[in-house]
Amino acid sequence: MSTVVIIIIVVVVLILLALALSSRSKARERDREDRREIAGVHRDEATSRRLAADKEAAAADEQAARARREAAEAEERAEAARRERESADAHHAHASEIDPDSDAERSYAADPRSTDDADSDPPEPATTGSEGYADDRATGSETYPPERSPGTEGYPPERDTGTEGYPPERDPEVRRDV
Repeated sequence: MSTVVIIIIVVVVLILLALALSSRSKARERDREDRREIAGVHRDEATSRRLAADKEAAAADEQAARARREAAEAEERAEAARRERESADAHHAHASEIDPDSDAERSYAADPRSTDDADSDPPEPATTGSEGYADDRATGSETYPPERSPGTEGYPPERDTGTEGYPPERDPEVRRDV
């Protein structure tokens, strides 16, 4: 073989090697570009999921804050109800003390409305008479004793000493057995 043929073969082999390396380099670059695109898609997905998770966490925090606020309001209402109950019990005790018609059978402890007597049976619901007042015997007689019923002498009191303008001994909310 001649030297020219050997040189041509060597040159062709070198060209083929350069082409192979070049194509391999381009393939690697294409793979990198594909991975960059996939990584970008994953980053976008991660960002959107992170935003959704943050939004959901904010909603959960808001709901928890609302629940705490409602619990605090419920505690406040329970405390106000307890104070109101204590006030009602004090008014009832005061009314029993100053009521000349009060007897031992109708004591504060025997009152079915008393909050301290939880073991007793609840009172039976009263029916309603024709004027909207509670009727304990369904005969039309309201809960007012006859001498203190509306329209009788002294019914709205002249002085403002009790709750809503009624002195405790004439309070229409207090039921007395006659």
